[in-house]
Amino acid sequence: MNKKTNEELLALVEKATAGDKKSLETLVTNVQDIIFNLSLRMLGTFADAEDATQDILLKMITHLSSFRGESSFTTWVFSIAANHLKTYKKHMFAHYPLSFEYYGDDIKNGKIQDVPDLTQNVEKDILAEELKMSCTNVMLQCLDMESRCIFILGTMFKIDSRIAGDILEMTPEAYRQRLFRIRRKMADFLGQYCGEYGSGKCKCKDRVNYAIQNHRINPLQLDYTVATEIPIKTMFEVKNAMEDIDDLSQNFSFCKSYQSPERIKHLIQELLDSTQLSIIQNS
Repeated sequence: MNKKTNEELLALVEKATAGDKKSLETLVTNVQDIIFNLSLRMLGTFADAEDATQDILLKMITHLSSFRGESSFTTWVFSIAANHLKTYKKHMFAHYPLSFEYYGDDIKNGKIQDVPDLTQNVEKDILAEELKMSCTNVMLQCLDMESRCIFILGTMFKIDSRIAGDILEMTPEAYRQRLFRIRRKMADFLGQYCGEYGSGKCKCKDRVNYAIQNHRINPLQLDYTVATEIPIKTMFEVKNAMEDIDDLSQNFSFCKSYQSPERIKHLIQELLDSTQLSIIQNS
């Protein structure tokens, strides 16, 4: 990601709304990764995150003329994305909601020893890493949508409480209090059950076949281990266009960031190249 200052982004917005295609492409390129990563953590799967990212980018493009520079451009995009995702109903976990109680019971009582080898000649260490990333991401789905968004903004993106409060329409104090409680809840669960990030007994390598049997990972489609990871330092640079970050963050190291999948880039490029673009810009 080649991050721009807010002044540069504002200039690009003015050019894009005036019909400059290159400026619009630059704006999309600068925000598509943060939108994808927010979507991935909010929705739990790569496929759902890809679909939501396309929807959000399209919404951003169609509302571009309404941006007035009253906040930073990145904050404005986060607001669009967060509001879209909090009411998003097309993802898998909207139909199959999870809870910490269910997740904990599955960890304690899942009959992992009764499952045959389903690895299909894929190295077990690779599948264990895939499961680790998938499991901790799916664990976020045990939170309600707003709590999930608070946790992601505060822990993964480390957004200042004033800005996060504006995005979520709550006071900075209320945001900080809720973020603290949610982090504590997540940390307690990891500490009790997870052997990778806490002191629990659950080890991903022991549960690989059980996870394959229950369609939680697919040896032939390794979303996390084949995705290109974005360095933490690079991802944090997004705040340079927003405000100072707070220092309340607890180290949840599973909150990794990834580049947008190529499918998103191709679809967005098709949109930008289409004859519909002029209609979108004038809507």
